[in-house]
Amino acid sequence: MRAVSILFCVINIYWFCYQSIVDWGINIGVVDKILINFQRTTGLFSSVLWTKLFAVVFLALSCLGTKGVKQEKIKWSKINTFLFFGFVLFFLNWWLLYLPLPLVANTAFYVFTLTLGYILLLVAGLWMSRLLKNNLMDDVFNLENESFMQETRLIENEYSVNLPTRFFYKKKWNRGWINVVNPFRASIVLGTPGSGKSYAIVNSYIKQQIIKGFSMYVYDYKFDDLSVIAYNTMLKNMDKYRVKPKFYVINFDNPRKSHRCNPIASEFMTDISDA
Repeated sequence: MRAVSILFCVINIYWFCYQSIVDWGINIGVVDKILINFQRTTGLFSSVLWTKLFAVVFLALSCLGTKGVKQEKIKWSKINTFLFFGFVLFFLNWWLLYLPLPLVANTAFYVFTLTLGYILLLVAGLWMSRLLKNNLMDDVFNLENESFMQETRLIENEYSVNLPTRFFYKKKWNRGWINVVNPFRASIVLGTPGSGKSYAIVNSYIKQQIIKGFSMYVYDYKFDDLSVIAYNTMLKNMDKYRVKPKFYVINFDNPRKSHRCNPIASEFMTDISDA
């Protein structure tokens, strides 16, 4: 296809720059007869545009069959620029043949612009084919294909815990929400040490549940990180509780920082063996 396209360009130059071809002594008698017969039967050379149009059509068909190597920097703006300048140089250069310059200069300008325009159209066609076939994106690690639309609505009720999020979708960062509308069904947070479980999830659970007036049992493995958050949040939201809450700490590692608690109710110890 591309060879046929180039052949039409060569024929265009041969016909419309024929005097220069003769002066250079590279005209071929058999070719002259074939082209004259084409003109007589089809009118192919009645206008300078016909052979150019056929060349572009075959060029486009050749680009459709090209897979090519992926190039992540291909942009539609770049393709459009190449198409525009290629179109101008390839189709709108006929007036160069009629400049008041030596015939050789006119031919050289015409051939140069035709060739440059063809190359620009070829490059634009190849890029367009790759872009349409491969649906290329800017990320080499396929982040765009793996991204998806997430919840952006804030859905609240009297029990909910709402966690703000930030996610990448359609080449931009978006703000969203994780809405745990029924935390009583149990939640589990998994992550490696230092991954931000407490900062992103647990702290929000503690604060939001206390603000909504719930009592809470907190196992503070890194005492007193979560205890400080729970205690200060409670002090700021005492008005949210019908019955004023109390704050107790049971610390088996350091009894001095612990309230006293008897985990065994006396009414359950009916004899000395229970005791």
